[in-house]
Amino acid sequence: QVQLVESGGGLVQAGGSLRLSCAASGILFRVYAMGWYRQAPGKQRELVASIGSDGSTKYEDSVKGRFTISRDNAKNTVILQMNSLKPEDTAVYYCNAALGYTNYWGQGTQVTVSS
Repeated sequence: QVQLVESGGGLVQAGGSLRLSCAASGILFRVYAMGWYRQAPGKQRELVASIGSDGSTKYEDSVKGRFTISRDNAKNTVILQMNSLKPEDTAVYYCNAALGYTNYWGQGTQVTVSS
């Protein structure tokens, strides 16, 4: 059974930091591309950051320079370090594992940034 379990969300003031963690089980983690998506109320889910099996990274323009994605294949974990948070970063953040046409999702973790 595949599980992606996110943790680390919460309430933070603008300018603060949060560290999201996603622990994966039931997949051969090292071959999957891992990503963090977010969905704000009334908006579509969007890709925030991704990291390939080769360690290559991509970021949505609004988070470049503020967010960092990393992975630990020994621990089957992907991390999203979020710094200089803004109120517009408020959303539910979802962990994603992708391989070809196969996608798995976590249950999501709420991030709220107050102004």
